[in-house]
Amino acid sequence: MEARMLLEATLLRDLRQPEYIHVLLNPLPVYGLLIGLIGLVLALILKSRRAQIATLALVFISSASAWPVYEFGQQGYDRVLSMTDENGGAWLDEHMHRAEQLIWIFYVLVALSAIAMAAPIKWPRSSAPLAVAVVLLGAVTLGSGVYIGYAGGRVRHREFRNEPAPPKRSNTSTNSEVIPSEVEGSRGLTQGCITGSFDSAALRSG
Repeated sequence: MEARMLLEATLLRDLRQPEYIHVLLNPLPVYGLLIGLIGLVLALILKSRRAQIATLALVFISSASAWPVYEFGQQGYDRVLSMTDENGGAWLDEHMHRAEQLIWIFYVLVALSAIAMAAPIKWPRSSAPLAVAVVLLGAVTLGSGVYIGYAGGRVRHREFRNEPAPPKRSNTSTNSEVIPSEVEGSRGLTQGCITGSFDSAALRSG
């Protein structure tokens, strides 16, 4: 019983941390989209409208999941920055910058896949052209997701850093300006407060 209560408490604690939810969800816009696109290509080859609808729905859900991934990533920026080293901070800024520049393409794919599901109800001949358009845009979107995730995977995983870190970006959308010396000082503070939430301004004033 105690073990179960401890597990539940740990899970609830983790779910209150935006960076945890970000890591939990971030495979969906890439792996989910990849599976959906493969299924959609097969549906086009088989000329099955039902299969097209099912795989278009998967593409829709996978691309729409980029929104919560993006939002929770923004919310967890300061906390992750305080726990990483200087090169990791540079990769984190690059990861956020790429997401900010490319998130729109996921939203376009959401709209296009929704149209591809609904429009053929009234215009049946539009089914195949719209599905092909989703495949093409989905491939570009998938590449964008891989490009964003490439930088994200190097934030905390030093073993993946096989190239120099990108230049540190001075401005981010969160208006965070934590410098490397302050990052090192804040790491112990963050590790000592498991459920605490600190922003970079509080760390500087402390």
